[in-house]
Amino acid sequence: MFGHVRVYGVSGAGGNAGGAGGGAGGDATAWLCDLTQAWHIASLQPTIDQSVATMYGRLPGAGNVANSGAGGANAAHDRIKIGFCTDLDKSVLVNNFEKRGWHQVNGDDDWHFYWAGVQTCRNIFSVDSGYRMHDNQMINHFPNHYELSRKDLLVKNIKRYRKDLERDGNPLAEKTESNNSSGTRYVYLDFVPTTFVLPADYNMFVEEYRKFPLSTWIMKPCGKSQGAGIFLINKLSKLKKWSREAKGPFHPQIAKESYVISRYIDNPLLIGGKKFDLRLYVLVASFRPLKAYLFKQGFCRFCTVKYDTSVTELDNMYVHLTNVSVQKHGGEYNTLHGGKWSVQNLALYLEGTRGKEVTDRLFGAISWLIVHSLRAVAPVMASDRHCFECYGYDIIIDNALKPWLVEVNASPSLTSTTVNDRILKYKLIDNILSVVLPPDGVPDVRWNKIPSADALGNFELLIDEELAAQDEAQSSSNNSHAKSSKLSSRWK
Repeated sequence: MFGHVRVYGVSGAGGNAGGAGGGAGGDATAWLCDLTQAWHIASLQPTIDQSVATMYGRLPGAGNVANSGAGGANAAHDRIKIGFCTDLDKSVLVNNFEKRGWHQVNGDDDWHFYWAGVQTCRNIFSVDSGYRMHDNQMINHFPNHYELSRKDLLVKNIKRYRKDLERDGNPLAEKTESNNSSGTRYVYLDFVPTTFVLPADYNMFVEEYRKFPLSTWIMKPCGKSQGAGIFLINKLSKLKKWSREAKGPFHPQIAKESYVISRYIDNPLLIGGKKFDLRLYVLVASFRPLKAYLFKQGFCRFCTVKYDTSVTELDNMYVHLTNVSVQKHGGEYNTLHGGKWSVQNLALYLEGTRGKEVTDRLFGAISWLIVHSLRAVAPVMASDRHCFECYGYDIIIDNALKPWLVEVNASPSLTSTTVNDRILKYKLIDNILSVVLPPDGVPDVRWNKIPSADALGNFELLIDEELAAQDEAQSSSNNSHAKSSKLSSRWK
Protein backbone atom coordinates (compact mmCIF):
# COMPACT_ATOMS: atom_id res chain seq x y z
CA MET A 1 0.00 0.00 0.00
CA PHE A 2 2.79 2.41 0.89
CA GLY A 3 5.02 1.00 -1.82
CA HIS A 4 3.79 3.16 -4.71
CA VAL A 5 6.43 5.89 -4.55
CA ARG A 6 7.19 8.03 -7.58
CA VAL A 7 10.35 10.11 -7.61
CA TYR A 8 8.92 13.09 -9.48
CA GLY A 9 5.19 12.41 -9.44
CA VAL A 10 4.30 13.14 -5.84
CA SER A 11 3.09 16.65 -6.46
CA GLY A 12 0.04 15.15 -8.08
CA ALA A 13 -1.01 13.43 -4.86
CA GLY A 14 -3.91 15.76 -4.48
CA GLY A 15 -4.08 17.48 -7.82
CA ASN A 16 -6.62 15.16 -9.46
CA ALA A 17 -8.24 13.87 -6.30
CA GLY A 18 -11.22 16.14 -6.52
CA GLY A 19 -12.31 14.68 -9.84
CA ALA A 20 -11.87 11.07 -8.79
CA GLY A 21 -15.10 10.50 -6.99
CA GLY A 22 -16.37 13.31 -4.81
CA GLY A 23 -16.07 13.81 -1.05
CA ALA A 24 -16.08 11.54 1.94
CA GLY A 25 -19.79 11.92 2.59
CA GLY A 26 -22.61 9.61 1.58
CA ASP A 27 -22.01 6.27 3.21
CA ALA A 28 -19.18 7.56 5.41
CA THR A 29 -21.17 7.14 8.60
CA ALA A 30 -21.74 3.49 7.79
CA TRP A 31 -18.02 2.99 7.54
CA LEU A 32 -17.59 4.32 11.06
CA CYS A 33 -20.33 2.21 12.61
CA ASP A 34 -18.23 -0.92 12.62
CA LEU A 35 -14.91 0.40 13.83
CA THR A 36 -14.45 -2.56 16.13
CA GLN A 37 -13.72 -4.71 13.08
CA ALA A 38 -11.13 -2.31 11.69
CA TRP A 39 -8.15 -4.18 13.06
CA HIS A 40 -9.17 -7.52 11.54
CA ILE A 41 -8.74 -6.43 7.92
CA ALA A 42 -5.73 -8.18 6.40
CA SER A 43 -2.73 -6.00 5.60
CA LEU A 44 -2.60 -4.93 1.98
CA GLN A 45 0.52 -6.18 0.26
CA PRO A 46 2.76 -3.37 -1.00
CA THR A 47 4.37 -3.40 -4.39
CA ILE A 48 7.86 -2.14 -5.05
CA ASP A 49 8.42 0.19 -7.95
CA GLN A 50 11.71 -1.00 -9.45
CA SER A 51 12.29 2.36 -11.10
CA VAL A 52 13.11 3.93 -7.74
CA ALA A 53 14.94 0.95 -6.24
CA THR A 54 18.19 2.88 -6.07
CA MET A 55 16.53 5.63 -4.04
CA TYR A 56 14.45 3.56 -1.67
CA GLY A 57 16.62 0.44 -1.46
CA ARG A 58 15.38 -3.12 -1.82
CA LEU A 59 14.20 -5.89 0.42
CA PRO A 60 17.23 -8.01 1.29
CA GLY A 61 17.19 -11.76 0.77
CA ALA A 62 18.46 -14.38 3.15
CA GLY A 63 21.89 -14.12 1.58
CA ASN A 64 22.39 -10.63 3.03
CA VAL A 65 22.18 -11.80 6.61
CA ALA A 66 25.27 -12.81 8.50
CA ASN A 67 25.36 -15.47 11.19
CA SER A 68 21.86 -16.75 10.40
CA GLY A 69 20.47 -20.14 11.37
CA ALA A 70 18.94 -21.79 14.42
CA GLY A 71 22.26 -23.33 15.42
CA GLY A 72 23.91 -19.93 15.68
CA ALA A 73 21.01 -18.57 17.74
CA ASN A 74 21.12 -21.45 20.23
CA ALA A 75 24.89 -21.25 20.57
CA ALA A 76 24.72 -17.50 21.16
CA HIS A 77 22.12 -17.85 23.90
CA ASP A 78 24.23 -20.55 25.55
CA ARG A 79 27.01 -17.98 25.82
CA ILE A 80 25.03 -14.87 26.74
CA LYS A 81 22.05 -14.42 29.04
CA ILE A 82 20.35 -11.26 27.81
CA GLY A 83 19.54 -8.67 30.45
CA PHE A 84 16.97 -5.99 29.64
CA CYS A 85 16.18 -2.74 31.39
CA THR A 86 13.22 -0.42 30.90
CA ASP A 87 11.99 2.87 32.34
CA LEU A 88 8.43 2.06 31.28
CA ASP A 89 6.33 -0.47 33.14
CA LYS A 90 4.37 -1.53 30.07
CA SER A 91 3.22 -5.10 29.52
CA VAL A 92 3.71 -4.82 25.75
CA LEU A 93 7.41 -4.27 26.45
CA VAL A 94 8.06 -6.66 29.35
CA ASN A 95 6.07 -9.52 27.82
CA ASN A 96 7.99 -9.23 24.55
CA PHE A 97 11.33 -9.23 26.34
CA GLU A 98 10.50 -12.14 28.61
CA LYS A 99 9.11 -14.13 25.65
CA ARG A 100 12.64 -14.11 24.28
CA GLY A 101 14.03 -15.53 27.51
CA TRP A 102 15.54 -12.23 28.63
CA HIS A 103 15.73 -11.32 32.32
CA GLN A 104 15.11 -7.90 33.82
CA VAL A 105 17.94 -5.96 35.49
CA ASN A 106 18.41 -2.48 36.89
CA GLY A 107 20.04 0.38 35.05
CA ASP A 108 23.08 0.12 37.34
CA ASP A 109 23.57 -3.56 36.46
CA ASP A 110 25.06 -5.03 33.31
CA TRP A 111 22.37 -4.80 30.63
CA HIS A 112 22.22 -5.64 26.95
CA PHE A 113 18.99 -3.97 25.86
CA TYR A 114 17.56 -0.76 27.35
CA TRP A 115 14.11 0.58 26.44
CA ALA A 116 14.68 3.96 28.01
CA GLY A 117 12.96 7.28 28.41
CA VAL A 118 14.50 10.15 26.46
CA GLN A 119 16.06 11.71 29.55
CA THR A 120 17.75 8.43 30.53
CA CYS A 121 19.17 8.21 27.03
CA ARG A 122 20.54 11.73 27.25
CA ASN A 123 22.13 10.93 30.61
CA ILE A 124 23.80 7.78 29.25
CA PHE A 125 25.29 9.65 26.29
CA SER A 126 26.20 12.70 28.35
CA VAL A 127 29.92 13.47 28.48
CA ASP A 128 29.61 13.99 32.22
CA SER A 129 28.27 10.47 32.80
CA GLY A 130 31.48 8.83 31.67
CA TYR A 131 29.41 5.82 30.56
CA ARG A 132 30.75 3.84 27.63
CA MET A 133 28.54 1.27 25.94
CA HIS A 134 30.03 -2.03 24.82
CA ASP A 135 29.38 -3.91 21.57
CA ASN A 136 26.53 -6.02 22.99
CA GLN A 137 24.37 -3.13 24.18
CA MET A 138 21.46 -1.41 22.40
CA ILE A 139 19.21 1.48 23.38
CA ASN A 140 15.98 2.74 21.82
CA HIS A 141 16.83 6.42 21.22
CA PHE A 142 19.42 8.36 19.29
CA PRO A 143 21.28 10.89 21.48
CA ASN A 144 19.87 13.97 19.71
CA HIS A 145 16.51 12.59 18.55
CA TYR A 146 15.03 16.02 19.27
CA GLU A 147 16.36 17.24 15.90
CA LEU A 148 13.37 15.35 14.46
CA SER A 149 10.90 15.32 17.34
CA ARG A 150 11.09 18.93 18.54
CA LYS A 151 8.64 20.95 16.48
CA ASP A 152 10.91 23.95 15.97
CA LEU A 153 13.99 21.89 15.08
CA LEU A 154 12.03 19.71 12.67
CA VAL A 155 10.91 22.77 10.71
CA LYS A 156 14.41 24.27 10.84
CA ASN A 157 15.99 21.08 9.48
CA ILE A 158 13.46 20.67 6.68
CA LYS A 159 13.94 24.29 5.61
CA ARG A 160 17.72 23.80 5.60
CA TYR A 161 17.38 20.55 3.63
CA ARG A 162 15.32 22.26 0.94
CA LYS A 163 17.76 25.18 0.72
CA ASP A 164 20.75 22.82 0.42
CA LEU A 165 19.09 20.93 -2.43
CA GLU A 166 18.17 24.20 -4.09
CA ARG A 167 21.75 25.48 -3.80
CA ASP A 168 23.07 22.25 -5.34
CA GLY A 169 20.67 22.54 -8.27
CA ASN A 170 18.89 19.33 -7.31
CA PRO A 171 15.62 18.88 -9.26
CA LEU A 172 13.88 17.89 -6.01
CA ALA A 173 14.07 21.56 -5.02
CA GLU A 174 12.01 22.72 -8.01
CA LYS A 175 9.53 25.50 -7.24
CA THR A 176 6.26 26.67 -8.75
CA GLU A 177 3.79 29.48 -8.21
CA SER A 178 1.75 29.01 -5.04
CA ASN A 179 -2.03 29.01 -5.17
CA ASN A 180 -2.84 30.06 -1.62
CA SER A 181 0.13 32.13 -0.53
CA SER A 182 2.46 34.72 -1.96
CA GLY A 183 5.56 33.76 -3.89
CA THR A 184 6.41 30.17 -4.73
CA ARG A 185 6.25 26.72 -3.18
CA TYR A 186 8.32 23.57 -3.55
CA VAL A 187 6.83 21.11 -6.04
CA TYR A 188 8.14 17.91 -4.42
CA LEU A 189 8.98 18.98 -0.86
CA ASP A 190 5.85 20.91 0.09
CA PHE A 191 4.72 18.67 2.95
CA VAL A 192 4.87 20.93 6.02
CA PRO A 193 2.47 23.86 6.53
CA THR A 194 3.93 27.37 6.57
CA THR A 195 5.48 27.59 10.04
CA PHE A 196 7.29 30.16 12.17
CA VAL A 197 9.07 29.85 15.51
CA LEU A 198 8.03 32.34 18.17
CA PRO A 199 9.38 34.57 19.55
CA ALA A 200 12.31 34.55 17.08
CA ASP A 201 10.20 34.75 13.88
CA TYR A 202 7.46 37.00 15.22
CA ASN A 203 8.01 39.83 12.73
CA MET A 204 8.05 37.41 9.78
CA PHE A 205 4.85 35.82 11.04
CA VAL A 206 3.11 39.18 11.31
CA GLU A 207 4.15 40.00 7.75
CA GLU A 208 2.70 36.69 6.49
CA TYR A 209 -0.45 37.08 8.59
CA ARG A 210 -1.20 40.51 7.14
CA LYS A 211 -1.05 39.08 3.61
CA PHE A 212 -3.83 36.63 4.54
CA PRO A 213 -5.79 38.18 7.45
CA LEU A 214 -8.64 35.67 7.17
CA SER A 215 -6.45 32.61 7.69
CA THR A 216 -6.38 30.51 10.87
CA TRP A 217 -3.17 29.56 12.67
CA ILE A 218 -2.37 26.94 15.29
CA MET A 219 0.03 27.56 18.19
CA LYS A 220 2.00 24.70 19.78
CA PRO A 221 4.68 24.76 22.49
CA CYS A 222 7.88 23.26 21.07
CA GLY A 223 8.69 20.99 23.97
CA LYS A 224 5.29 19.53 24.86
CA SER A 225 3.17 16.67 23.53
CA GLN A 226 -0.29 15.06 23.79
CA GLY A 227 -2.05 18.28 22.81
CA ALA A 228 -0.82 20.27 25.81
CA GLY A 229 -0.79 24.06 25.40
CA ILE A 230 -2.21 24.07 21.85
CA PHE A 231 -4.69 26.71 20.70
CA LEU A 232 -5.97 28.29 17.48
CA ILE A 233 -6.00 31.97 16.52
CA ASN A 234 -7.61 33.87 13.65
CA LYS A 235 -6.78 37.39 14.82
CA LEU A 236 -3.45 38.96 15.60
CA SER A 237 -5.02 40.65 18.61
CA LYS A 238 -5.68 37.24 20.15
CA LEU A 239 -1.99 36.38 19.92
CA LYS A 240 -1.00 39.68 21.51
CA LYS A 241 -3.54 39.16 24.29
CA TRP A 242 -2.18 35.68 24.96
CA SER A 243 1.33 37.11 25.11
CA ARG A 244 0.31 39.66 27.74
CA GLU A 245 -1.54 37.09 29.83
CA ALA A 246 1.35 34.62 29.63
CA LYS A 247 3.73 37.39 30.73
CA GLY A 248 6.03 36.35 27.95
CA PRO A 249 6.39 39.23 25.47
CA PHE A 250 7.69 38.21 22.08
CA HIS A 251 11.27 39.20 22.62
CA PRO A 252 14.00 36.59 22.19
CA GLN A 253 15.86 37.66 25.30
CA ILE A 254 12.75 37.57 27.52
CA ALA A 255 10.47 34.75 26.45
CA LYS A 256 11.30 31.45 28.21
CA GLU A 257 9.37 28.99 26.06
CA SER A 258 9.43 28.67 22.29
CA TYR A 259 6.30 28.04 20.25
CA VAL A 260 5.68 27.14 16.66
CA ILE A 261 2.80 28.77 14.85
CA SER A 262 1.64 27.05 11.66
CA ARG A 263 -0.97 27.74 9.07
CA TYR A 264 -3.94 25.61 10.14
CA ILE A 265 -5.06 22.95 7.65
CA ASP A 266 -8.67 24.14 7.62
CA ASN A 267 -9.78 21.86 4.78
CA PRO A 268 -9.07 18.42 6.28
CA LEU A 269 -10.46 15.26 4.74
CA LEU A 270 -13.57 14.38 6.76
CA ILE A 271 -15.12 10.98 7.28
CA GLY A 272 -18.53 10.93 8.88
CA GLY A 273 -18.16 14.71 9.18
CA LYS A 274 -15.24 14.34 11.60
CA LYS A 275 -11.62 15.34 11.38
CA PHE A 276 -8.91 12.71 11.79
CA ASP A 277 -5.18 12.27 11.46
CA LEU A 278 -2.89 9.31 10.83
CA ARG A 279 -0.53 7.83 13.41
CA LEU A 280 2.16 5.87 11.60
CA TYR A 281 5.13 4.11 13.19
CA VAL A 282 8.51 4.53 11.53
CA LEU A 283 11.54 2.55 12.69
CA VAL A 284 15.00 3.97 12.03
CA ALA A 285 17.87 1.53 12.50
CA SER A 286 20.52 3.97 11.30
CA PHE A 287 20.73 7.54 10.03
CA ARG A 288 24.09 7.18 8.25
CA PRO A 289 23.51 5.21 6.12
CA LEU A 290 19.77 5.87 6.43
CA LYS A 291 17.81 2.67 7.10
CA ALA A 292 14.09 3.16 7.78
CA TYR A 293 11.00 0.95 7.90
CA LEU A 294 7.27 1.70 7.99
CA PHE A 295 4.88 -0.34 10.16
CA LYS A 296 1.92 -1.26 7.97
CA GLN A 297 -0.62 -1.34 10.82
CA GLY A 298 -0.97 2.35 11.51
CA PHE A 299 -4.32 3.90 12.38
CA CYS A 300 -6.53 6.97 12.11
CA ARG A 301 -7.45 8.98 15.22
CA PHE A 302 -10.85 10.66 15.03
CA CYS A 303 -12.24 13.69 16.80
CA THR A 304 -15.40 12.99 18.79
CA VAL A 305 -17.23 16.12 17.59
CA LYS A 306 -18.07 16.94 13.97
CA TYR A 307 -15.77 19.42 12.28
CA ASP A 308 -16.88 23.06 12.41
CA THR A 309 -14.87 26.05 11.19
CA SER A 310 -17.06 28.67 12.83
CA VAL A 311 -15.47 31.18 15.19
CA THR A 312 -17.59 29.89 18.08
CA GLU A 313 -15.88 26.47 17.84
CA LEU A 314 -12.33 27.79 17.48
CA ASP A 315 -11.52 26.97 21.11
CA ASN A 316 -13.27 23.57 21.06
CA MET A 317 -10.39 21.10 21.06
CA TYR A 318 -12.77 18.15 20.61
CA VAL A 319 -13.39 19.55 17.11
CA HIS A 320 -9.80 20.33 16.15
CA LEU A 321 -7.33 18.09 18.03
CA THR A 322 -7.22 14.37 17.30
CA ASN A 323 -4.96 13.41 20.23
CA VAL A 324 -6.45 10.52 22.22
CA SER A 325 -5.14 12.20 25.38
CA VAL A 326 -7.55 15.07 24.57
CA GLN A 327 -10.49 13.19 23.04
CA LYS A 328 -10.80 10.60 25.84
CA HIS A 329 -12.06 13.32 28.17
CA GLY A 330 -14.96 14.19 25.85
CA GLY A 331 -18.49 13.04 26.46
CA GLU A 332 -18.71 11.39 23.04
CA TYR A 333 -15.56 9.27 23.43
CA ASN A 334 -16.16 5.57 22.71
CA THR A 335 -14.03 3.32 24.93
CA LEU A 336 -14.78 0.25 22.79
CA HIS A 337 -12.94 1.35 19.65
CA GLY A 338 -11.18 4.41 21.06
CA GLY A 339 -12.06 6.54 18.05
CA LYS A 340 -9.49 4.65 15.96
CA TRP A 341 -9.68 3.17 12.50
CA SER A 342 -7.05 1.02 10.77
CA VAL A 343 -5.08 2.45 7.88
CA GLN A 344 -6.22 -0.56 5.82
CA ASN A 345 -9.85 0.47 6.31
CA LEU A 346 -8.96 4.03 5.33
CA ALA A 347 -7.40 2.75 2.11
CA LEU A 348 -10.48 0.66 1.30
CA TYR A 349 -12.77 3.61 2.02
CA LEU A 350 -10.74 5.95 -0.20
CA GLU A 351 -10.58 3.42 -3.02
CA GLY A 352 -14.37 3.19 -2.88
CA THR A 353 -14.99 6.94 -2.77
CA ARG A 354 -12.06 8.46 -4.67
CA GLY A 355 -10.65 5.60 -6.73
CA LYS A 356 -7.64 3.32 -6.46
CA GLU A 357 -5.29 5.48 -8.51
CA VAL A 358 -5.50 8.55 -6.28
CA THR A 359 -5.45 6.36 -3.16
CA ASP A 360 -2.21 4.74 -4.29
CA ARG A 361 -0.81 8.18 -5.08
CA LEU A 362 -1.72 9.39 -1.58
CA PHE A 363 0.09 6.56 0.17
CA GLY A 364 3.05 7.01 -2.16
CA ALA A 365 3.14 10.69 -1.15
CA ILE A 366 3.08 9.68 2.53
CA SER A 367 6.10 7.40 2.04
CA TRP A 368 7.84 10.22 0.17
CA LEU A 369 7.10 12.65 3.00
CA ILE A 370 8.55 10.32 5.64
CA VAL A 371 11.72 9.53 3.69
CA HIS A 372 12.55 13.18 3.04
CA SER A 373 11.81 14.28 6.60
CA LEU A 374 14.38 11.67 7.71
CA ARG A 375 16.86 12.76 5.07
CA ALA A 376 16.45 16.32 6.29
CA VAL A 377 17.72 15.45 9.79
CA ALA A 378 20.21 12.70 8.88
CA PRO A 379 23.23 15.05 8.52
CA VAL A 380 22.79 16.46 12.04
CA MET A 381 21.72 13.27 13.80
CA ALA A 382 24.25 11.46 16.01
CA SER A 383 23.94 8.05 14.35
CA ASP A 384 25.42 5.87 17.10
CA ARG A 385 25.44 2.16 16.15
CA HIS A 386 24.08 1.23 19.60
CA CYS A 387 20.85 3.10 18.79
CA PHE A 388 17.59 2.63 16.97
CA GLU A 389 14.35 4.57 17.33
CA CYS A 390 10.66 4.11 16.65
CA TYR A 391 8.97 7.41 15.78
CA GLY A 392 5.28 8.20 15.81
CA TYR A 393 4.46 10.24 12.70
CA ASP A 394 1.30 12.36 12.83
CA ILE A 395 -0.04 13.21 9.37
CA ILE A 396 -3.10 15.18 8.28
CA ILE A 397 -4.74 14.56 4.91
CA ASP A 398 -6.59 17.47 3.34
CA ASN A 399 -9.69 17.16 1.17
CA ALA A 400 -7.54 17.18 -1.98
CA LEU A 401 -5.83 14.04 -0.64
CA LYS A 402 -2.56 15.85 0.03
CA PRO A 403 -0.71 14.66 3.16
CA TRP A 404 0.82 17.16 5.60
CA LEU A 405 3.38 16.35 8.29
CA VAL A 406 2.09 17.66 11.60
CA GLU A 407 4.77 16.42 14.00
CA VAL A 408 7.00 13.48 14.94
CA ASN A 409 7.08 11.84 18.36
CA ALA A 410 10.23 10.17 19.71
CA SER A 411 8.27 8.31 22.39
CA PRO A 412 4.91 7.33 20.85
CA SER A 413 2.49 6.13 23.49
CA LEU A 414 2.57 2.43 24.36
CA THR A 415 -0.52 2.77 26.55
CA SER A 416 -3.33 0.56 25.27
CA THR A 417 -6.76 2.18 25.21
CA THR A 418 -8.56 -0.85 23.72
CA VAL A 419 -8.00 -4.59 23.33
CA ASN A 420 -7.12 -4.17 19.66
CA ASP A 421 -4.76 -1.36 20.58
CA ARG A 422 -2.90 -3.72 22.91
CA ILE A 423 -2.63 -6.37 20.19
CA LEU A 424 -1.27 -3.83 17.71
CA LYS A 425 1.34 -2.41 20.09
CA TYR A 426 2.48 -5.85 21.23
CA LYS A 427 3.03 -6.78 17.58
CA LEU A 428 4.80 -3.45 16.97
CA ILE A 429 7.36 -4.09 19.73
CA ASP A 430 7.83 -7.72 18.65
CA ASN A 431 8.51 -6.66 15.06
CA ILE A 432 10.87 -3.86 16.15
CA LEU A 433 13.00 -6.36 18.05
CA SER A 434 13.08 -8.72 15.06
CA VAL A 435 14.31 -5.93 12.77
CA VAL A 436 16.96 -4.30 14.98
CA LEU A 437 18.48 -7.45 16.48
CA PRO A 438 20.87 -9.76 14.60
CA PRO A 439 19.49 -13.16 13.55
CA ASP A 440 20.86 -14.82 16.71
CA GLY A 441 18.87 -12.38 18.89
CA VAL A 442 21.91 -11.02 20.72
CA PRO A 443 22.52 -7.24 20.50
CA ASP A 444 25.70 -6.61 18.52
CA VAL A 445 26.70 -3.26 16.99
CA ARG A 446 29.04 -5.06 14.57
CA TRP A 447 26.05 -6.50 12.73
CA ASN A 448 25.32 -4.82 9.38
CA LYS A 449 21.68 -4.07 10.27
CA ILE A 450 20.29 -5.77 7.18
CA PRO A 451 17.40 -7.97 8.38
CA SER A 452 15.97 -10.78 6.31
CA ALA A 453 12.62 -10.35 4.58
CA ASP A 454 11.05 -12.73 7.13
CA ALA A 455 12.38 -10.65 10.04
CA LEU A 456 10.52 -7.55 8.83
CA GLY A 457 7.14 -8.89 9.97
CA ASN A 458 4.64 -6.05 9.49
CA PHE A 459 7.35 -3.55 8.61
CA GLU A 460 8.16 -2.65 5.03
CA LEU A 461 11.39 -1.12 3.85
CA LEU A 462 11.18 2.61 3.15
CA ILE A 463 14.83 3.27 2.43
CA ASP A 464 18.20 1.58 2.91
CA GLU A 465 20.99 3.73 1.51
CA GLU A 466 23.54 0.97 2.01
CA LEU A 467 21.60 -1.51 -0.12
CA ALA A 468 20.80 1.21 -2.65
CA ALA A 469 24.51 2.00 -2.99
CA GLN A 470 25.29 -1.68 -3.46
CA ASP A 471 22.63 -1.94 -6.14
CA GLU A 472 23.94 1.15 -7.90
CA ALA A 473 27.53 -0.09 -7.79
CA GLN A 474 26.52 -3.49 -9.10
CA SER A 475 24.44 -1.89 -11.83
CA SER A 476 27.37 0.27 -12.92
CA SER A 477 29.85 -2.62 -12.94
CA ASN A 478 27.49 -4.77 -14.98
CA ASN A 479 26.42 -1.99 -17.33
CA SER A 480 27.76 -3.76 -20.41
CA HIS A 481 25.67 -6.84 -19.55
CA ALA A 482 22.60 -5.00 -18.31
CA LYS A 483 20.11 -6.73 -20.54
CA SER A 484 21.18 -10.28 -19.76
CA SER A 485 21.48 -9.51 -16.04
CA LYS A 486 17.93 -8.18 -15.96
CA LEU A 487 16.60 -11.35 -17.57
CA SER A 488 18.50 -13.70 -15.29
CA SER A 489 17.61 -11.78 -12.11
CA ARG A 490 13.98 -12.74 -12.57
CA TRP A 491 14.87 -16.27 -11.53
CA LYS A 492 16.98 -15.48 -8.48
